[in-house]
Amino acid sequence: MKRCYIENLGCAKNQVDAEVMLKALTETGSWSYTEDPQQADLILINTCGFIEPAREESLDAVFSLRALCPDTKILMTGCLAQRYGQEMNEELTEVDGFFGNNDLAVITTAAENVMDGERVLCMPDYPDISKREYMHRDKLLSFAGSAYVKISEGCDHRCRYCAIPLIRGPLRSRSQQDVIDEVRELIASGVYEINLIAQDLAAFGRDRGGSEFLELLDALSLLPGDFLIRLLYIHPDDFPKELPKLIRSRDTIAPYFDIPFQHASVPVLRSMGRTGSAQSYLQLIEEIRAEVPDAVIRSTFLLGFLNEDQQARDELLQFVRDARLDWAGCFIYSLEEGTPAYADRSEQEHAAAIEQAEIFKPQLEAVQQQITEEQLARWVGRELPVLIEECVEGEELLIGRIASQAPEVDGLVVVLSDHGRPGDRLLCRITRVIGVDLEAIPV
Repeated sequence: MKRCYIENLGCAKNQVDAEVMLKALTETGSWSYTEDPQQADLILINTCGFIEPAREESLDAVFSLRALCPDTKILMTGCLAQRYGQEMNEELTEVDGFFGNNDLAVITTAAENVMDGERVLCMPDYPDISKREYMHRDKLLSFAGSAYVKISEGCDHRCRYCAIPLIRGPLRSRSQQDVIDEVRELIASGVYEINLIAQDLAAFGRDRGGSEFLELLDALSLLPGDFLIRLLYIHPDDFPKELPKLIRSRDTIAPYFDIPFQHASVPVLRSMGRTGSAQSYLQLIEEIRAEVPDAVIRSTFLLGFLNEDQQARDELLQFVRDARLDWAGCFIYSLEEGTPAYADRSEQEHAAAIEQAEIFKPQLEAVQQQITEEQLARWVGRELPVLIEECVEGEELLIGRIASQAPEVDGLVVVLSDHGRPGDRLLCRITRVIGVDLEAIPV
């Protein structure tokens, strides 16, 4: 039996793809999974190709793993392979092949061909969405007790800065029953936290004529078992107005809203291809909090895009102060070939805008961190379940998260105890705020 190792990079959607490929390989009976790349016969590097820093990280992983495992076969998979595999095939000799992210079931053929000494360039077309195997993943690459469930592929929004439609294609929604069956199986296997993911969750079903997201979420929330659903990424310009009411009525849905506003200045938003404004976004936030008192709102902001002058930066800073978001991430705009905005300004204009954005970014982050710390104070003194992610070796400490903290992107809870293990849920009293983290003791 041959052994494979997967180095997974990029977003949670990529992680699901890695889990699907791992399942496809192991169910052949010819492959087993190892967590040690030096013990592997084949290394899959599941890459991200969304923006330049992600591409650099992916290539760094290639060079590092090649240096560590000079004689092991390496197959590059994922978004970078899908987007630039043809070009890299001629020059990137450190890998033995390239496999796109469309028909993941074909990974078995690509892997065997690489092992037979063939230099592989495999970019299969997308199969029918109903034929993509998301269910029955044997190995989850997430923390114990948590799993990601991808409900659709691709995106139809066409934000002018975004390369996702170039890489992942148009929106293709799974059937509601497929998603329900997968979530039911994950709950039955002991998974507590179900993280629903897509480029835009609310777009689910629009490729069939209209959004089916609320209907799907309602059905998922009523499944039997002990679980919590978390929603990751909902486009603010198409936010379902009935969503807060549904979340308030269901204990099985976390009151967590991941809404990437990207900016607050109207000229910047219009150049992005977005229809909102600071006023409309603040109104949305107000409506959510009025309906869901414990609502936690996360967002992201893209800095350095077209029309971002000093006035635009001031407007964004004021928006952040007014919105008082629980969590926010700031990212510098990456000029992506093939996107609608690619030719909108010269290289010199782009460089100057990025220079200003890099100066502005720490200012914005400092304001948001202060707000985050103030927002976290509302949990102090409350008794809340903490999902344990890891035990700190040699210390009486556990690391976990409460419902207001999404995996990997938000802060953590430090539990002052050694009585627990990954995947456990402990009822804890929150005792204090430590930066963007919380401290707690079991009760």
